Amino acid sequence: MTADLGIVLALLAASVAMFVIGRPRMDAVALIVIVALPLTGIITMNEALAGFSDSSVVLIGALFVIGEGLVRTGVARRLGDWLSATAASNEIKLLSLLMIAAAGLGALMSSTAVVAIFIPVVLRICGNSGIAPGRLMMPLSVAALISGMLTLVATAPNLVVNAELARHGLPGFGFFAFTPFGLPVLVAGVLYMIVARRFLGRGGAVADTASARPSLRAWIEEYRLGAHAYRGQVRPDSPLIGKRLSEIALRANGINLLAIERGPRLSMRTIRPSAETELQAGDILFVDAVLGEAEVRTLTERFRLTVLPLGTEGSYLTDAQHSIGMAEVMLSPQSSLIGKTVREARLRRESGLTVIGLKHGRTVVEDDLLEQKLRLGDTLLVVGLWSDIRRLRTDGGDLVALNIPAELDEALPAAHRAPRALAVLALVVAMMVSGVVPNVQAALIGCLLMGLLKCVDMASAYRSISWQSLILIVGMMPFSVALQRTGGVDLAADAMVAMVGQAGPRVVMAMLFAITAILGLFISNTATAVLMAPVALAVAADLGASPYPFAMTVALAASTAFMTPISSPVNTLVVGPGNYGFGDFVKIGSPFAVIVLLISVVLVPWLLPLHP
Repeated sequence: MTADLGIVLALLAASVAMFVIGRPRMDAVALIVIVALPLTGIITMNEALAGFSDSSVVLIGALFVIGEGLVRTGVARRLGDWLSATAASNEIKLLSLLMIAAAGLGALMSSTAVVAIFIPVVLRICGNSGIAPGRLMMPLSVAALISGMLTLVATAPNLVVNAELARHGLPGFGFFAFTPFGLPVLVAGVLYMIVARRFLGRGGAVADTASARPSLRAWIEEYRLGAHAYRGQVRPDSPLIGKRLSEIALRANGINLLAIERGPRLSMRTIRPSAETELQAGDILFVDAVLGEAEVRTLTERFRLTVLPLGTEGSYLTDAQHSIGMAEVMLSPQSSLIGKTVREARLRRESGLTVIGLKHGRTVVEDDLLEQKLRLGDTLLVVGLWSDIRRLRTDGGDLVALNIPAELDEALPAAHRAPRALAVLALVVAMMVSGVVPNVQAALIGCLLMGLLKCVDMASAYRSISWQSLILIVGMMPFSVALQRTGGVDLAADAMVAMVGQAGPRVVMAMLFAITAILGLFISNTATAVLMAPVALAVAADLGASPYPFAMTVALAASTAFMTPISSPVNTLVVGPGNYGFGDFVKIGSPFAVIVLLISVVLVPWLLPLHP
């Protein structure tokens, strides 16, 4: 071992130690590496900073933005809603669909974002069905990790390994090169978790502690709104078609129109009602009607409306929460509305919000709401578009926001642009698969189209990028260069071949897989891939074998982070909602990691021949 190699290994050991203790942050450790390695004289400062211009780093950043477009337009959320409606309380079906959906979505966007999207969906399903969240949260994290084995762009380690092949002058993996390995692992994962879930969730249901703020459902019960809620769709023969709301006088008929949904389901827009709004065939009217059932039937027949079901939650507001919301407000001491009736206040004209509930002190008003006079200290429950509710926080004026519901965090700012986001995603995948342009260029085109079509804005695009992950990748790349230059990579490869080389390539691959997976217990799987990819290619060269099976082995092993709650951010996310301890991941994750190792050692040499 040379002195230079000793210095590099000492820096590497110090970095791993800092990763393990969690201080300083991972990205800060990466920056320390970028500064420290050039001081040794082994690499130059330009080489230490070369990762910032690496195409794989730019590609990862671009994919974060494309994933944000899918989140903002509700594509990911609709998948969760479909899951809830399809699986209901059948736990095995629910677990299977949940894992398939999470893995499929994670193959095209950040697995961490996928888990963050699905956690509230799973908690809501568990609350309705009585299933303990712990029986579903770990299957969710396992599926998100398996998603990294399905496509080239599914996870950063795949792109890191691909970039290492390119640095050696070799063609990289194709977009779907990982799929033949990931699909069998996903099937095995579903079957394994159907059995293993029996050892999880013994602590019972865990309440959603994401927020202490009130919820729409709680307000619906408190203000007794459910009995007056209706959804009506305008039929093609309705006399309302082509008429403005000012001509219809719905309020005079006891109907309070809250919102209008218009357009096909996937690109449906929620419209704020105004006097000039003209109704169209197919419009869905969200109404609050203080009428008896007989009167409602009479009005729907007169206006030729089709009454639609309220949905699985029992209320139109909880079903429509992604576009329509509520808030509790009170009158400010200087409010010009004091002394006026709710009808005279005309809040919709001023703020776009409609009063649907009122409390004088602690007493909920149930009858004759529109004719109630507003008094100082009254609490009003208002409904409207989330954009109008957000303005309550800053506008001031007559109304003071008392409570903003937790569902505000789930509101979709660009829900009706979902078809555009899906079209952009399909175009990006098509360009990557066909190879008509480089992958990074295809992703950047996708980012620009997401912005042009208003699926994302600049602020949300920058927020969506995990800068910590990018800095970590860039900071660990100089180690790869330094280890190769000082002979560290060759030394590791020679040692591995000397230990198990005589036993055959499959045993070498199994050892390579195990070392990568074990190293991933202590440091980021992305950093692990940066360190192990050069070793894999060196081992292949020593054995005179094709580099592709060994590179694939490292990529698959880097995604096998099932064994501890700190192995991957997706595991950390589900610890609280699933009520897990450290031992739960060891007990469930370790056997499955061995299963993935066996699948990989069998499939990789079969589908990627050892000798070209």
